[in-house]
Amino acid sequence: MSGEYPIKTLCATLAVSRSGYYAWSQSTGSMRSHRNDALRLKIAAIHQQSRQTYGSPRVTVELRAQGEQVGRHRVARLMRLAGLRGRQKRRYRVRTTDSVHDLPIAPNRLARVATPNRPNQIWQSDLTYVPTDEGWLYVAGILDRFSRRLVGWAMGTTLDTSLPLAALRMALQHRDPPRGLIHHSDRGAQYASADYRSALAASGVLASMSRKGNCYDNATMEAFWSSLKNELVYRRRFATRAEARAALFDYIEVFYNRTRRHSSLGYQSPLDYESHVR
Repeated sequence: MSGEYPIKTLCATLAVSRSGYYAWSQSTGSMRSHRNDALRLKIAAIHQQSRQTYGSPRVTVELRAQGEQVGRHRVARLMRLAGLRGRQKRRYRVRTTDSVHDLPIAPNRLARVATPNRPNQIWQSDLTYVPTDEGWLYVAGILDRFSRRLVGWAMGTTLDTSLPLAALRMALQHRDPPRGLIHHSDRGAQYASADYRSALAASGVLASMSRKGNCYDNATMEAFWSSLKNELVYRRRFATRAEARAALFDYIEVFYNRTRRHSSLGYQSPLDYESHVR
């Protein structure tokens, strides 16, 4: 309105002194400036605590969890002015699956079951690799589909069955799942091996495998690898496998499982999401 009419006219109409109007406008601007300054400090702290991975949606959720009433667009603008950005996912291709074998193939059970409503109903597993100056470090992981929590993992220098088997044993020991749990994987020889199938059967776990050539059946596990690659692996160079092991453990246990907010979980961490299950 002040752009359409002179300030003098508006003040006279509203019975407000011009000196009072200018004092109000200056104090309002100052209050907003102070507010933005305070928000910038909190945003910078949250961005740093997220290992510089959070964009404006997760930063906004974290601010609101701290009691701040703030909109995402304001956060995005302040982050942009401060030069703060979240990690953007990029496509990657990982070739760790040897599906050309004569070993038994389990049926795809995911298509016949409902979405899990509690932990330890569906686990998804897969293999990936991390480059180091010493050579590849291979990683096997098992993810709980309900909470996106990584419940078992193992790292090694080879891709033989002992690697995913170690991850499975870790998950079984720590979670003690009920019989009938579905374990889903691709058709890799490691998961189809006699040793792996025996370990599943001994614990009452039902094997499930993706359809041939269909990566979407294991999309939840692929999403985890994508996060790990973009938020950790692609951001640094590992001189040794031991250095990579330590960084992976820290990412999984200290950050990902315990504090990283997931949009698919209502911006809760896997640990917090599981804690609300009754």
